[in-house]
Order: sequence, then C-alpha cells, then structure tokens
Amino acid sequence: MRKPDISLSSPDITNSEREAVSRVLLRRTLSIGPEIVAFEERFSSFLGVSHAVAVNSGTSGLHLAVIAAGLSDGDLVLTTPFSFVASANAALYQRGIPVFIDVDRRTGNIDPELIRQAAHDLMRGGAAARKWLPPALRNGRRRGDTGRLKMILPVHVFGQPVDMDPILEVASEYELVVVEDACEALGSEYKQFSAGSMGHAGVFAFYPNKQMTTGEGGMIVTNRDDWAELFRSLRNQGRIDSGAWLCHARLGYNYRMDEMSAALGRAQMERIDELIASREKVAAWYNERLAGMELIETPEVVESTTRMSWFVYVVRVRPPLDRDRLIDDLANVGIPTRPYFTPIHLQPFYRERFGYETGDFPVSEELGNISLALPFSGVMTERQVDFVCSTLERAVYEFA
Repeated sequence: MRKPDISLSSPDITNSEREAVSRVLLRRTLSIGPEIVAFEERFSSFLGVSHAVAVNSGTSGLHLAVIAAGLSDGDLVLTTPFSFVASANAALYQRGIPVFIDVDRRTGNIDPELIRQAAHDLMRGGAAARKWLPPALRNGRRRGDTGRLKMILPVHVFGQPVDMDPILEVASEYELVVVEDACEALGSEYKQFSAGSMGHAGVFAFYPNKQMTTGEGGMIVTNRDDWAELFRSLRNQGRIDSGAWLCHARLGYNYRMDEMSAALGRAQMERIDELIASREKVAAWYNERLAGMELIETPEVVESTTRMSWFVYVVRVRPPLDRDRLIDDLANVGIPTRPYFTPIHLQPFYRERFGYETGDFPVSEELGNISLALPFSGVMTERQVDFVCSTLERAVYEFA
C-alpha cells in the first residue's frame, strides 16, 4: 500500500471560493469595494461585535490596535513569551516595551494570576516593579524611564482561549486596555463568549494555515465606534471618510485588504461552521489514536473553553524521548512536523535588545522544548491521520 502524501497544513478551498474570486476579477473595482464591506459585515455578525475592519495581515491589525490603545515611548504591555513574535513586536512598533509573563502549563496561555501580580507591582513602582522589566532595563533605571503600564495583550494560543475573567478584572482595576490576539482562535469560545470579543479590540489572521484563509489578511474587531473609525483611517494612509481622497488627517499605513482576498474570506465565512467542524473531526481522530501513548502528551481542552476551534494539533514529547530526533525520524518517512514555539524572549533580536537568557521564563521554555506540531488541517483524511499516528507510535516504541 502506498503511503499517503501528507503536508503540514493545507487550506480548505472549494469551487465556491474560486468562483467568488473570479467574479471580482470581472469587475472594475479591485480595492476598497463592496467585497470588503460584505466580508466585514459577515465577520462582525459571526463574532457578535459592532465593528470588523479588514486589514492585510494579523500583524497589521495588532499594530493598529496598539496605536488605538495609545501606546507610546516606554509604555508597558503585559503579554506572553509563548507566542508568534508578532504579538510582542506590535508593542515595539510604537516604541512600547513588552513585559513578558510566563504561562499556564496546561494550556500554554498567559497565566492570569501572574498578570495580577505584575500589574500590582508595576503600578506600585520601585524594586517590586523592576523585577518584571526586561533584564536590560532593570538596573539603574528609574520608574519614569519606562513609562507606565498601559495595556494587556493576551494571546489565545493554538485556538484555546485565555482565562479572560481575571484579566478583565485586573484591566478594570488599573484602567488598562485589553487587546486580544485571537489570530489563532477564530470560532473558539470562552464561557460562551467568542474569543476576540471580550477586550477593547480583538485581532484575527487569515494566513493559509488558519481556520479560514484569505491568503494573507487579518481583521480587527471592536465595539467602540471611535476605534473602528480610527482603524479604517489608519489602514488607508490616514484618510478619513469626510475628507478628500488625497487629504490625510493622520499618519497612516497601507494596510488595506484587496477585494479578491475579501471575496475569498467572505466565501470562507459562509462555510465557517463546516471549516471548524472539519478540523474538530481531525483533532478527534488524533485524540483517539494517541490516547495513552507513552511519552506523548495530547492537548488538553480546559473547562472554560466552551468551544474549541483547532488551529494546530500540538503534542508534547515527554523526556526522555528526544523531540528533535523524532522530527527527523518522521521526516524520513515523509511526515513533516515542526517545533512550536521557540519562546519570543529567546529569539536573537530579543536576547540582544533586552538581555534575556535561558531560564527567565521556565514554563514557556519547557513548552518550547517539548511541543511538536503534527500535520493538521480540515482536509486531512482518516487514513493520513492513521499513518501519522502509527508511525509516531512505532518511533516511540523503538526509542523505548
């Protein structure tokens, strides 16, 4: 029997999406047209929020949300080191400082109790505050040199929502802005609330490995009318609706989404429940086949997650099994896998700029060392999952 051809991830595209994009190409408007409006309206309805503003990437969306939060020179943002680098970079774009908080091992999401402690200490100032700052900023720095704590940026990692209630309580107590990085969590729910809908703004991304795709693209959601107006201006070179086309009211960016991408996204949104269900089915196959497998820890969905929207399927490789050797063994038989994530504070740029070292965030580092993304998408077949799991089981058995 021929072994199945397996890719790490694949978008779920049908003729409906192809036809939607083709129809746009028959029109004269390829940017800032009706498809953007329709996509935004469908998206905001799905999330149950007042506004959705399409942009050209999740990273762009995070940048604009940080601008709306008023982040400026030296202002502090509480966020996670166990994430894709864009979540922390967004603070740096506005000359803010990401203050990393370690994560809950069960989920890989930022630890809300540590957020509470950090916010309390940073608001008090002094030695208690300095211990939370990046190493390069701790010694010889006065409290005022770093600005004030202004926002919290939690990341819903791998599609599982962060424990948001205590974070929102802290934000309310200290008047902090909350921007949810929901780029991996479209369709997930926390206690029946949609991921991305609970903070002042939420940001989604539509890269081809996400639950739905526009090729490249992102969406900002908010219930604030003033923020939505600001996002629409900022994404379009600082123009405002009431101004002339070449009138720029503020410093803006070319973060627009084109009409073809919006048409693809709109068509995908018509299938969103199907897309999420397909990924849930593949995750269930994995869960069933990997249950009880020695040295492989499957993902845990916690009680507060009332709907899990699977972005990736990430297992943890328990010692003494060597994850990197396992990656090579699987690659030798045509199964692509990836480590997931290398913590942000250990990326070369962050080490050099902020003085981080191994050991600064032990839970994130442990997860970074043992996490392994298996092939995963909504178009995977049961036969493909069987092949991955049987090969993985054989590799674990040979190691033991």
